[in-house]
Amino acid sequence: MAQQNSSCHYNESMSFFYNKNGGDDKWDSAQLILVQVVGSLFCCFILVSNAMVIAAVVTNKRFHYPFYYLLANLAASDFLAGIAYVYLMFNTGPVSRKLTVRGYFIRQGLLDISLSASLANLLVIALERYISVMNWKVHSNLTKRRVTLLIVLVWAISIFMGAVPSLGWNCICDLDRCSQLAPIFSRSYLIFWSVSNLVVFLVMVAIYMRIYTYVKKKTSVLMPHTSGSINRKRTPIKLIKTVMVVLGAFVFCWTPGLVVLLLDGLNCQRCNVMKLKRWLLLLAVLNSVMNPCIYSYKDEEMWTTFKNLMRCIGNGTRRQRSTKANSRPLSSGQDTVNSQPPSEELKSDNQGILKT
Repeated sequence: MAQQNSSCHYNESMSFFYNKNGGDDKWDSAQLILVQVVGSLFCCFILVSNAMVIAAVVTNKRFHYPFYYLLANLAASDFLAGIAYVYLMFNTGPVSRKLTVRGYFIRQGLLDISLSASLANLLVIALERYISVMNWKVHSNLTKRRVTLLIVLVWAISIFMGAVPSLGWNCICDLDRCSQLAPIFSRSYLIFWSVSNLVVFLVMVAIYMRIYTYVKKKTSVLMPHTSGSINRKRTPIKLIKTVMVVLGAFVFCWTPGLVVLLLDGLNCQRCNVMKLKRWLLLLAVLNSVMNPCIYSYKDEEMWTTFKNLMRCIGNGTRRQRSTKANSRPLSSGQDTVNSQPPSEELKSDNQGILKT
């Protein structure tokens, strides 16, 4: 047992692990600046836009339904992703070699938690849509208590998944099992992580294919009998289309990265996974940028609420400026200009008082 502990390398910097595993994380200075500048702009948009999505759901009573609560939770996971990307971009390249083991676990843990939360939210939303559509309703009958429990469960699972490597599933005590992309993560963990996420992708695609076929069949049956109210029946279909676009963007942006992680876990020596790492990072950041755009484009009520929020923020800023301007003390010149002579009514009142 003592021999095993002595072979562990918890006190080493990440440079030690990069050198041992042959993972060359050297960045060209121009590429690093490009990634940091573009990534920072993306992250600012991610933080602001997803905060607006959450505020829209909170302030607009029309969004007080299970679907929109879960959508706000998805926005919260994207908000966390924005924070994780900022931390990652300024702790990558040459800086990543100077990180401690604990610092690296924090960096990767934030990313893993945000990805797990996004994926779990999409899965829960898919199940909520399935329940509502199978009952041919716009919104499911989930109570607020059950939705709250689902949200808590999503974050509990996500935090656990992000903490798994730091809890022991790593290669700090066995360098032969280390990967290149994540030098202190075991290759077996990368295989588990990528395969489990890809399986969840397939499950969600299967759920939405089942929903699509059911809705298409149901609509064809109802069309001849509901000519006057078919627009009302299309409302759940609009929500499904919104979620399917979000899911499609998520799969498009994250599947390449998961495939590369799987190849690294399988110890593919000819795949040159390190060169793809930086561009897959920007692709992942792009996913969190796309989601708020999809919400506002596909949902007119959401876009209207966004405009109202921006209008309120603008009005509040102008009101603060006018309040500050009115609270400034007047100069002597302004007092002279603004001072008015007493009115005729006041003069007559004064004269009446003197006569009495």
